[in-house]
Amino acid sequence: MSSGDLAKDIEQFVKRNYLLDDAETIDHTQSLIGSGIIDSTGILELITFLEERYGIQFEDSELTAENFESIGRIAAFLGEKSASSANRGGA
Repeated sequence: MSSGDLAKDIEQFVKRNYLLDDAETIDHTQSLIGSGIIDSTGILELITFLEERYGIQFEDSELTAENFESIGRIAAFLGEKSASSANRGGA
């Protein structure tokens, strides 16, 4: 899945779960917590969604503010994680 497709999927999750109007767009570089779109509990829900949706497991060292700052950063991080996993022969 491309980074753009991942970003759209993440954006839809955020809209569905945090009561945003479906017609509203989210700047994919915008800080999710800093802009008040989601809070720390929401980040945990997002992480659970990503693990279940994409069949991945995040290491504690990967759960950083940098990796989960914005939709664009999350999508890029997932792309990197997927590529790394594929290179090691994982899913």
